[in-house]
Amino acid sequence: MSARLALITGASAGLGTAFAHVYAAHGYDLAITARRVDRLEALADQLRLRHGCAVLVVPADLADVDAPRQILDRIADEGRPVDALVNNAGYGEAAPFGAAGWAAEAAFIRVMFTAACELTHHTLPGMRDRRFGRIVNVASLAGILPGSPNAALYGAVKSALITFSQSLHLEARDAGVHVSALCPGLTYSEFHDVNHSRADMTARTPPWLWMGADEVAAAGYEAGEANRPLCVPGAPNKAAAFLAKLLPDEWVMALLARGSRTGRGA
Repeated sequence: MSARLALITGASAGLGTAFAHVYAAHGYDLAITARRVDRLEALADQLRLRHGCAVLVVPADLADVDAPRQILDRIADEGRPVDALVNNAGYGEAAPFGAAGWAAEAAFIRVMFTAACELTHHTLPGMRDRRFGRIVNVASLAGILPGSPNAALYGAVKSALITFSQSLHLEARDAGVHVSALCPGLTYSEFHDVNHSRADMTARTPPWLWMGADEVAAAGYEAGEANRPLCVPGAPNKAAAFLAKLLPDEWVMALLARGSRTGRGA
């Protein structure tokens, strides 16, 4: 009997790479996808050498509306079903809504939310039929907190991803399919490098607020296995999520706005 297959999006760096190692260490074969084929090929070599697993490299840009279908068609060509899906691909924003053209905003929504929904839509029926499946949607602590400046779409799509995951969790739990939303806070990865915010973020936040990508991915895997609908890793993040529910939104929004002004030197 062949190993189960995990599809991981955004696998070329950060949490995606960490997730690939976690699933491989637990006996999964992998299908890894991202835009950077050189990074994917290097990761595939590492995974095969370290874990002895089969790895299918599927380069794709999820901003392309055809990408989810092309990814799944490539996997189907190998005769493999998707047993676990980690919707991890994404990036941040660091500008007021409307500063970029609508094409860029629409691409952001496709990568961050629509592609995850489409991949889930096409893989979930097979998981139900086989009565086994694992879906981990990488959301964010930002999806639990009220909105903050310069992240209008980011917080919105992460909040939607959490609600989407919770609903699927209830719909699929009797079919052997586990669905979890992972909501990390500050994580050491390339995420903050893409929008050039790493230096600012690390300068104004204490080290104890940050987690490593490996420990976040491990928490996400464990949440999926335990079928926990929501996973907020790390004690500081759990405390922030609790306070966000307890305090009035206006108070939390004022704190987030103040932190944003401080970060810009205003």
